[in-house]
Amino acid sequence: MSTFVMLTRLDAEAVRTPKTVEVLEQQAMRRVRKECPKVEWVGSYAALGPYDYVDIFRAIDIETATKVSALIRSFGHAHTEVWPVTEWARFKEMMRTLPAEA
Repeated sequence: MSTFVMLTRLDAEAVRTPKTVEVLEQQAMRRVRKECPKVEWVGSYAALGPYDYVDIFRAIDIETATKVSALIRSFGHAHTEVWPVTEWARFKEMMRTLPAEA
C-alpha cells in the first residue's frame, strides 16, 4: 500500500458552526469507509496555515486516493490536495541504488 497526505481547506459557507465541522467529518468518514473499505487511516490533524486539516492514509493505488479526495470534497465543499509520500527510510534505500554519477 502507498501512503498519501491529504491537505483540506473547508469552504467557510459550509461550516457555519463548530458542530457542523464534526457532523461533516463523521458523514465523510462513514462514506469513505463504505466506498473505500481497504483504505487505512493513519491519522488526522488540525492545521494552522492555509489548510484546515492534514490527513495521512494508505491506499492500494492512486485511483483509490483520488476517490478519497473526491469524497471529502463533496461533503465539506472543500479544496483538497493529495500528495503521495515515501517513508524516509525507504527513500534512503532507493537513493543508495542510484548510480553515483549522473
